[in-house]
Parts: sequence; structure tokens; C-alpha cells
Amino acid sequence: MSVSRRGVLAGTAAMAAGVMSRGALAQSLAGAHAFGFDRPGGGRLALSDYRDRPILVVNTATRCGYAGQMATLEQLWQRYQTRGLMLVAVPSNDFGGQEPLDGAAIAEAAHESYGATYAFVEKTVVRGPEAHPFYRWAAAQRPAETPRWNFHKYLIGRDGTLIGGFPAATDPLSPQLVQAIGRELVAG
Repeated sequence: MSVSRRGVLAGTAAMAAGVMSRGALAQSLAGAHAFGFDRPGGGRLALSDYRDRPILVVNTATRCGYAGQMATLEQLWQRYQTRGLMLVAVPSNDFGGQEPLDGAAIAEAAHESYGATYAFVEKTVVRGPEAHPFYRWAAAQRPAETPRWNFHKYLIGRDGTLIGGFPAATDPLSPQLVQAIGRELVAG
């Protein structure tokens, strides 16, 4: 397993300061691969299943003004999935109550309206103390790059490190995001 030096140093420093449990230290060292999300209808999408592949995790909402990005995310997915990119949509109702649907109905609506074929997980809390553990981990890694609205994008490197957070207004096909994904795809 590849572990970044920054992750080891941050985890060790936090453990020494007494602010991180052994389980949290293990998650920090394993990076994003330590986490998974529930799938609609049962089962689990484990990020560790995508080790050695870049992963784009996007919190979505079907009634958001940015929902059109689901179609652009599909274009990104179609362009890079065969090269190794994994794209995970994480529906959330945290911002403006803009995800009224639940379970498989979310993915169905995204497919019907935007042609989305990438993976959707169960509706999830992405901010605050009740946030999913992945989002709490990401916030600890990059406190200035946390979701402030729907369609925030986190890019996870092939080794499980958090490469960066991209705000809602960042188009999925923006040069900034496409270049970051491209660097991770080439790194393999």
C-alpha cells in the first residue's frame, strides 16, 4: 500500500497530540481507500475497490441549479472511464433541501434527465458533525476545500490521497479538473 509522507506526518502528529484515535489514524494513513458508501438497494461501494485508479467524488442534488453538471459529469465519465477514472455521485440534501428523492429514484432521475450512467450511492450527509466519515476525513485533510454547496468535487489520487477539492461552480470539463485527472491517469 502506498501512503503519502504528508498523511503519515499529519496522522502521527495528531496522534501524538491526542486528538486522533488509533482507528482514525489507520483511516488517515489508508486515505480515501478506508471508506465506502452504501448503495441504493443494498450493498456497499468500497473506495478500496478502486485502488490504483483516480476517483472523483461529487455531492449531487437533482433539484439544484447545478444539476445540469450531471450531464457534463457523464461526458467526463464517458471520456475517462476506460482509462481508469471512477466517478461516484453522492446525493445530499444538505444544501437548500434540493434532493427530495431517495434510494434508486435519484439515479433513475439523473439517468432520465441527464443520461447519467456513473455510480450513485445512497443519499448522504456531507457536512457538519453528522457528515459521512469520508467527508469528515476530507475536511480534515483540506479544511479550506470543503463542500459549500451541491456539486462540490473531490479528486482522490491513485494512492488514496486527496488531490484537491473543486467547488460547485467548477465545470466537470474545466481545464483545471481535467488536467488534474489527466495527471493521475498518467501516473499509473
